Amino acid sequence: MNKKANFFNFSINKILSDDLSVLDNARLRLLYYGLALSFFTLLIILTNVVVKYQVILSITTGVMFVSSIVLFKYLTYRPRWTPIAHMVLIIATLVNFADIFVAIHNISIVTVEAVIMIMLFGFYMLGKKYGTLYTLLNVVPVSILLILKHTNGYLIPFKPESVDQSTNLIAMVASFVLIVFMHSYFYTAFIRTIKELEIGNKKQRGLAAEFELAVEKAERSSEAKSEFLSTMSHEIRTPLNAVIGMSNLLISGNPRPDQKENLEVLKFSAGNLLSIINDVLDFNKIESGKLVFEHIKFNLPELMQNICGGQVMSAKVKGILFKLDVDSTLSKKVLVGDPTRISQIVFNLVNNAIKFTADGTVTVKATCVEDRSDKVIVNFCVKDTGIGIEQSRLDVIFEPFIQESLSTTRRYGGTGLGLAIVNRLLELQGIKIKVSSVPGTGSEFSFNMEFPVSAEVVETPVASRLLDIDEFTESLSSIRMLIAEDNPVNVLLMQKLLSKWDLVPAIAENGECAVELVRENDFDIILMDLQMPIMNGFDAAKAIRKMDDPHKSNTPIIALTASALFDIRERVEESGMNDYVSKPFKPNELFEKIQQLVVHS
Repeated sequence: MNKKANFFNFSINKILSDDLSVLDNARLRLLYYGLALSFFTLLIILTNVVVKYQVILSITTGVMFVSSIVLFKYLTYRPRWTPIAHMVLIIATLVNFADIFVAIHNISIVTVEAVIMIMLFGFYMLGKKYGTLYTLLNVVPVSILLILKHTNGYLIPFKPESVDQSTNLIAMVASFVLIVFMHSYFYTAFIRTIKELEIGNKKQRGLAAEFELAVEKAERSSEAKSEFLSTMSHEIRTPLNAVIGMSNLLISGNPRPDQKENLEVLKFSAGNLLSIINDVLDFNKIESGKLVFEHIKFNLPELMQNICGGQVMSAKVKGILFKLDVDSTLSKKVLVGDPTRISQIVFNLVNNAIKFTADGTVTVKATCVEDRSDKVIVNFCVKDTGIGIEQSRLDVIFEPFIQESLSTTRRYGGTGLGLAIVNRLLELQGIKIKVSSVPGTGSEFSFNMEFPVSAEVVETPVASRLLDIDEFTESLSSIRMLIAEDNPVNVLLMQKLLSKWDLVPAIAENGECAVELVRENDFDIILMDLQMPIMNGFDAAKAIRKMDDPHKSNTPIIALTASALFDIRERVEESGMNDYVSKPFKPNELFEKIQQLVVHS
């Protein structure tokens, strides 16, 4: 309903609306002017048939006359063209039926015009479905009457009334005017609609072009953001590598108690900074949509032990009891999934539990809730007796950069990305995490994850084991190592670290020098930085792999990278390198990778 229309309205301008289409406004105009014309036409015909005492025609014309007044008034008050159009067609059909079968017992030119007008009105106003219906309702009775007249079988106890020429003439003129009027308005409406569609199509094409430009701009922005984060990661990780590495070296050099305490604080602070950087980079990787889940075999109890091993010490320092309970039915099963992402999820949950628990217990459980021949469903649960979470905050704690409250952020620190990363990683796998918490009592986070089960049987390793550092150090002095690194601080750090293992490496300040040194000398292993001047680590590795001498081309290469590019693993493999270590690296991690590639190669 148009708000400008009221019961006393007679203006067409108050029932038209910009919210309606051109076609619907044309329908309103047709009804308005058509009913007005019908009113005056029927008034003249009604006067004529009443004067001549034609009772049936007077009744039918009178019904139509009154109907035109009522419908016109209803249209100007409530401009609902659909029900009004139905009423017009129903009344016209009934009157037409009464006229030809009761009043005149015949088919005249006026009757034919009336049928044509009803047919056009039905299609224009109500569309194909109702246009066909009202056409049949009028054509079929006319056809039946013609057949009956032809067979002389029509008989009704009413004397037919004759329609004089003046009445026929008035009706014919009115019918022609209405038909012309209908065609004129709807032709104009169709032309305007087509023009509007053309304009709309042009706008749509323009919007599509703008959308493509916006998407392209967004992609470039995303790439620029990723490159920026990668660059910043490299620039921040490089000095952090030196800070953490030197701290480890100094701590291992038997410092005085007060010096050791200071070094531990330095190492802890650098570790926190590294953790923040890792959270931001991990979240960016997830949000970029470039994260791909692996499907590799792993042993869940062993993985849980590795995840929680370091966390046990953190809990012990705070005086918290740490419990890990892994279902014994999982010990002999080889599962297929992404152990890296599982580690990330469980680690963040456990880390949060320890962070927000001052005393009491942190319990981590992995329970097999459904065991089938080819699949298992495991419930992971991390429960603590920490500060808890308010019920009103349970929905927002998974949003990035948000913690339970501002006071929590001030007291415990952190980026607020841990739970956001957990939630996103689970959502990408179609998993919903459940949270139950009571402020001051503790929290419980749990989720179910389904894993395919490999037919492979878990075997306890017997002979194959890595030597510890003390055992392996005796043979390190004979290893010929090349380090390709352009940062002098990192070179100094590596030399100091390796000197503890009685190893003196050769140094190349860029990738080109590294290739020349490999060509001129024999090395057992190469530690290759990736971002170097003149020739980067990727190109240097490819050049080494293309050497004719198989001993040189097959030299194990470990990439040392502070980069956070999403495809770093793939690029390392594509360039022919054997493995990579992220800076800042842990000495034990580097030690194990060297041992695996040199001793067991």
